[in-house]
Amino acid sequence: MAKIVLGVGGGIAAYKAVYLLRALMGEGHFVTPVLTESATKFVGSVTFSALASEKAKVSLFEDSDAIPHTHLGRSADLICIAPATADIIFKLANGVADDILSATVMASKAQVVLAPAMHEEMWDNFAVQKNIKALSDAGYMIVPPAHGSLAAGDSGVGRMAEPEVIATFVRFALVEESVNLAGKKIVVSAGGTREAIDPVRFIGNRSSGKQGLAFAKVAACWGAEVVLVTTNSVSEFPRVRQVLVSSADEMSEAMHSERAHADLVVMAAAVSDFRVASFSSSKIKREVRTNMTLELEANLDILTSLTSSESGDCIYIGFAAETDALEENLTKKLHSKGVDIIVGNDVTKPGAGFDTDTNSVTVLSKLGDRFSLEDVSKEAVAVKVLALAHTMFERS
Repeated sequence: MAKIVLGVGGGIAAYKAVYLLRALMGEGHFVTPVLTESATKFVGSVTFSALASEKAKVSLFEDSDAIPHTHLGRSADLICIAPATADIIFKLANGVADDILSATVMASKAQVVLAPAMHEEMWDNFAVQKNIKALSDAGYMIVPPAHGSLAAGDSGVGRMAEPEVIATFVRFALVEESVNLAGKKIVVSAGGTREAIDPVRFIGNRSSGKQGLAFAKVAACWGAEVVLVTTNSVSEFPRVRQVLVSSADEMSEAMHSERAHADLVVMAAAVSDFRVASFSSSKIKREVRTNMTLELEANLDILTSLTSSESGDCIYIGFAAETDALEENLTKKLHSKGVDIIVGNDVTKPGAGFDTDTNSVTVLSKLGDRFSLEDVSKEAVAVKVLALAHTMFERS
């Protein structure tokens, strides 16, 4: 359980902060709402007080505590401000502490997560962008606003991210391994490829893409710009651009294209080793044959083709799904595929195969790092492996 200060600014998106409060409470955190005076014009403090761990704070002078901001700031493990309005962003970037929320942030050394919300013209304003950059450079975690409906029937970029998205940023800000990946481009592959037999049939596997998606989300929360090359379309997430593919050839083309200028490549997809040698352009009718033999040919090893053509400083992370001799096979693949980190799991182990929410993995690096994770979430795997990759950035 973490102690979280939930700051609420004066914008129409303040009503969504109630849902964020419920999400944070649902994850077991101790949450203290701190509202600006403007925020109370949109949502009453009683609503937050009724749902939070303790009464909402709305003023520096409302009770007998002479320095509530100092006590809140010192005790907080994290401060999340949603919505973060233009004036709050200005205050934090320029050292202004004239209300309980800005004063609490100034009196704290805790990680700060900001979820901006304002009209598109305000978000694009040079002063707002200057202040956002200053806060980002200072280590604040910024949850980019989305494109969507705004106040007064308008539409554009500036809509506050959804509460579940902000809660995800908070979750990854709180982990001990949290690092700053701002300025990094990361390419992640996810899902199982489909190799067509005819227009309606294919050879595939049961990969859900959950592990690759976990890598994409963690990296994006930590500030990276992420390209997710995936066989399964997923919900939009800040800083994650999706490239939808189907076959191994399509994934190979996308990975080689997106690899340009990448700092890190995570090859988490379950790429089919084989494809049909002869594709039928029309549906193969069951009525005209009693049996069918498929001739298969090998697909390109995408990861090896990427590493063998590499001439820059990109770090490569590979995955290996094994059924026996896990560590022996991992050691071989670490060298044969030319990767910096190899992550392997025994897919016959309960909770560690395809389409599960958990995983058990062994991780090796070319620099001699080794660790194992047993029955953890796929997000936890992504956190540990990306933290290791970050140390390799620092070593290089």
